[in-house]
Amino acid sequence: YKSKCDDAQYGTGRVGDRSSIGCDEGQEGSKTAVCQETGEWKLEVDTCIVTQIKELLIDSQVGELLINQTSCMLMNTDVMISSGYLSIHQSFTTHFLISAKLLIDFLMTMYHHSEISSYLQNVLETIDVLISEDARDSWVILNANDSRNTSSALLGSMETLSSDLDGEFAIATQRILLNRTTFNNNFMADLNSSVVIDIPNTSMSNIFITTILLSTLNNVMPPRNSTFDVTLFNASSNETAINAVVVLIKINATVQKVLLRYNKLNSSLTLNPQCIFWNFTLFDNFGAWDDEGCTFVSDINNTVTCSCNHLSSFSILMATDIPPSLSEALDIITYFGVGTSLASLVICLLIEGYVWKAITRNSTAFIRHVSLVNTALSLLIADICFIIGAFIAKNPLENPGEDYELPLGLCSTATFFMHFFYLALFFWMLVSGLLLFYRTVMVFSYMSKSAMLAIGFCLGYGCPLIIAVITVAVTAPGNGYIRKDNACWLNWIETKALLALVIPALTIVLINIFIVIVVLFKMLRRGVGESAQTDEKHTLVVIARCVIILTPLFGLTWSLGVGTMVSSTSKGLHIAFAFFNSLQGFLILVFGTLLDSKVCCLEYVKTQCH
Repeated sequence: YKSKCDDAQYGTGRVGDRSSIGCDEGQEGSKTAVCQETGEWKLEVDTCIVTQIKELLIDSQVGELLINQTSCMLMNTDVMISSGYLSIHQSFTTHFLISAKLLIDFLMTMYHHSEISSYLQNVLETIDVLISEDARDSWVILNANDSRNTSSALLGSMETLSSDLDGEFAIATQRILLNRTTFNNNFMADLNSSVVIDIPNTSMSNIFITTILLSTLNNVMPPRNSTFDVTLFNASSNETAINAVVVLIKINATVQKVLLRYNKLNSSLTLNPQCIFWNFTLFDNFGAWDDEGCTFVSDINNTVTCSCNHLSSFSILMATDIPPSLSEALDIITYFGVGTSLASLVICLLIEGYVWKAITRNSTAFIRHVSLVNTALSLLIADICFIIGAFIAKNPLENPGEDYELPLGLCSTATFFMHFFYLALFFWMLVSGLLLFYRTVMVFSYMSKSAMLAIGFCLGYGCPLIIAVITVAVTAPGNGYIRKDNACWLNWIETKALLALVIPALTIVLINIFIVIVVLFKMLRRGVGESAQTDEKHTLVVIARCVIILTPLFGLTWSLGVGTMVSSTSKGLHIAFAFFNSLQGFLILVFGTLLDSKVCCLEYVKTQCH
C-alpha cells in the first residue's frame, strides 16, 4: 500500500479519504480535507472561526440587540476585517458569513432609528471590505449553498436602509458611493463614470432620491436569473456574468421611466446583454436577477443602455459563453465534420498505399508522398484523440448538476497527443514547402533520398515532440496544462499554453507563404523547372498547389481557433472554426490525392488490369 496524499498538516491517505484537523490558535472549529488524485489534500469544510467573532455572534443572538451594543460589534468586526485579522485573502467563508450576518442584524436593528446616519460611515466601510475582490471566493461558496441567501439578505438590508434616510448628504468609500439629494421633475447623475441615471419628466418637485453605487457587488451577487436551474445551486455556472456595477435607486414615489447607461466591466463580452434588477422573491425568497419591466435599448462603444419602469437595484447580465442552442449546433457541425475528415483521411491513406510503388520512383515524388502520408496520418490520429477527449470531458448540457471538472490524467494524455499530432501536421506541411523550395531554387544541388527522409522525420516528428514535452514541463506543475472544464484541450486563460500550438503553426504558415512567393518568382523567370524531368515537373506542380492552398487554409483554421479563445462569445468565430476545422481531412484528400492526375491515372490503370 502506497499513500497517495502525504503532508505534515493532514497526514497520509488514499484517494477519497478525509482528514479532519483542529484550527489555529485563537480559533474554534475544524477543517476537513479530502485526498485528490493529484496527491494533494483539498480543503472541503472549514468551520474555523476567530473566538472573538464567535462571541460577537452569540451576543447578537441573545435577546433584542441594543443600538450601542450592535454598533460596537459592527465596529469591532470592521476593525478585525480591515486590519487583516480575519485573513480575507485566505477566503475564510465562515468569517464572512458571520460578519455579513452581524452587519445585516445591525442594519435591521437601526431601521427607523433617528441616529442612523451617524453610523453609516462604519456600515459602508464594513460593506466595502466584504464586497472586495479578495472576498469573491468566499461569496461563491456562500451563493452555491442552497440553504443560505446571505448575499440577497445583504442587498435587501441596504434597500431597507436607503428608504429611511433623512436630509441631503454623500458618503464615499473605496468601492461604494452613497448620495442623497433632491430634484425637480428631471434627475440625471453620472456616478463615478460607471453608470448614468436619467429619470425624465416625473412632474414632481423637491423629491428626495437616494442612490448607492456598489462598484464590486458583482463579487457578491450570484449571476443567476429567473430561468436559473435550481438543481445547479451547488454547481458553478459560467454561462452568464454581472458585467456592470450594481446601482440601488430609491425614491418614495412612483416613476414611469428610468434610463440607465452602464460602462461594461469586461468589454470583451458582447453577447446577449440583459437589463435586470434583483428580485428578492424568486426561488422561494432566495432571490435572482429579473428583467420584468426592464428592456434592453442598445450596446454601443462598450456602453449598454437600459430602460425600466420601476426603481430597484439594477445591473446587467451578459453571456460569457456561447448559448446552449448554438453549442448543440456547433457539436453537430464538429462531429459530422470530424467524421467526414476521418473518412477522407482513411481513403487518402488507402489510395496512397494502393499506388505507392508506381508513384515514388524518383526522390522528389518519394519525399512528397512520404510528407502527404504523414500529414494525413498525423491529422487522423489527432482527430481520434479529439473524439476520445470529447468522451472524457463531461458536457454540462448533457450532465446537468454533475461535477464536470476534467479528469486530470486522462484529459492530459489526450491533450498531449492532440497537441503533438496537430503540430506534426504543420511540420510535415513545412517539409513539403522546403522540398518545393529545394527542388525549385537549388536545382543543381543533390541530396540523397535517405538524407531527405531523415531531415523530414526530424522536422515532422522531432520538433513537435520537443515543443509538446516543453509545454507539459512548463505548465503542468502549476496545473495549467489543460482547461479546467468542458473540453480536453490546452489551457488558455491561466497559462496561455495554447500558444505552444498557435505560434509554431502560424510561423510555418508564414514560412510556407514566403517559399511560395520565392518559387513563383523563380518559375515566372525561367519556367517550371527547366532542368527537371517531366515526372519531377509534375510533382513540383502538385506540391506547389498543396502548399499554396492547404497552408493558408490550415493557418486560417487555427487563427480562428485562437479567436474563439479570445472572444469566447462570438457566434461567427465559433461557426467558422468548426466549419474549417472539419474540412481539413477532406482538403488533404482532394488536393493531395484526387487532384493529382498521375495518382488517378495509375489507380484507373490498376483497376482496369484487375
